[in-house]
Amino acid sequence: GILQLLGATAAVYKQWIPNTNFETASNWDRGRVPCARDVVHFEKDKVVSVFIRSPHALTDMYLPLNGEFLLAAGAAFTAFDGSWDPGCDSGGTARFADAEQRAWFDPMLWQDVLPGGQLRPSGPIFSVDEERVPCRYDDVIFQPGTSFRVNTDSAQPVIHLRSISVMGQELNTPSSWAGYLAGPSAPLQFHGNGTLQVTGTGCPDKSGCACGNAVDGPRICAALLRASGRQCPEPACQSPLQPLGHCCGVCGATINLDFTPDFDLQKYQDRLVQELLSQPKYAGVQMAISKVHKAQTFLGIMSRSAAPLIQIVLIDDRAGVRAGTAAEQLAADIMQNIAQHGEALGISSGRMEVATGSTASGHRGSHPASRIAAGTVMGLLFSLLFLGGILFLYRKGKLRLPALRRQQPWERMEEPAPPAPSSDTGFDNPMFSVNPPDADLGEVTPKDLQVFYLNPLYDASETET
Repeated sequence: GILQLLGATAAVYKQWIPNTNFETASNWDRGRVPCARDVVHFEKDKVVSVFIRSPHALTDMYLPLNGEFLLAAGAAFTAFDGSWDPGCDSGGTARFADAEQRAWFDPMLWQDVLPGGQLRPSGPIFSVDEERVPCRYDDVIFQPGTSFRVNTDSAQPVIHLRSISVMGQELNTPSSWAGYLAGPSAPLQFHGNGTLQVTGTGCPDKSGCACGNAVDGPRICAALLRASGRQCPEPACQSPLQPLGHCCGVCGATINLDFTPDFDLQKYQDRLVQELLSQPKYAGVQMAISKVHKAQTFLGIMSRSAAPLIQIVLIDDRAGVRAGTAAEQLAADIMQNIAQHGEALGISSGRMEVATGSTASGHRGSHPASRIAAGTVMGLLFSLLFLGGILFLYRKGKLRLPALRRQQPWERMEEPAPPAPSSDTGFDNPMFSVNPPDADLGEVTPKDLQVFYLNPLYDASETET
């Protein structure tokens, strides 16, 4: 019971906004519902599922080759009998709008709702763009009494969800969803290369679960920018932050947390809202907090594995040089709180980045754990070993480098000091010289070049008879 309750608090319900209802004015090219004198046109090659709520008298209607009409109780079509219809003086052709381009991965077409379908009250919590469309453990709602058509084109072959509600019926098991997909409506409502799959399971990890939409990030951003004229708004700060999963740069602050198995994402979010965000000085500040996967790089090489971390994004409604300053102050408070209580909260370290209207460039701060320092030392050791290995192979003659050229001063500095000879005559071979005969040796004398025997291109054993 308690586990189910915890799962329910973290459950997120996302509702599809557009519909293909007959009575929705925006679904018609004239911006109004057809009336008695109108001739209704459905494009013959466009697939539609249309819900009709009430009776309609029409002059004529052209139907599509493939589609369905879902009639509510009492809904019907009748032929116009010529009697006067108020508000319908002049008839014309009413064309049903094209719903083909309404994409699953368009954040503008989803809204956060409560389990009953009521709009979730807007508070201080927002979502980064990738999380504005349904994530893999979310519940999806298509409003009861509506028809719809959604394009599921995706970079992932299967789009996982916890449940899908259609016509007031919640489908929350793989078998119930499979049954719905086999019915007549599903192919008319869903089209595209991505297959929706209901799992019935919520996020199993109290530290949170990554949304799972990263591979469709470019698709999400393309849809979002199409709506805003293909460009991100100009930020008020010079070096805006780029949070993971968000399409455009923001002014404010980001905090990345490393966590231990004790960390509880929902509890920590509630704590931040109650103790900090609810303070009057932070009115106008909004926070997004979620688990994300940051791709790791080692020696400049991208690793296949991505490290999970908790990302907090803070933005505010301040303008001009004050843009992001309230978010910056809140971030500093959060970092101080982590320094004091991080261990008890299951937070091992935090790193902060800030960009405000008053800063020339984003600056960073961190509250690192000892293992961050250890990681840095290990990284340096690996780098030194790597470079030492190359040098060793070169000295042994296992590694060939391009043709010898005149040594530069910095290269001579790296030469190992020659072993102290019993006499300082060295070993001068007049037949072999590092420098061409006409090279200007500057201050370098043959005695400075007592390391001929280290040259991989010259093997003393070959000269023995």
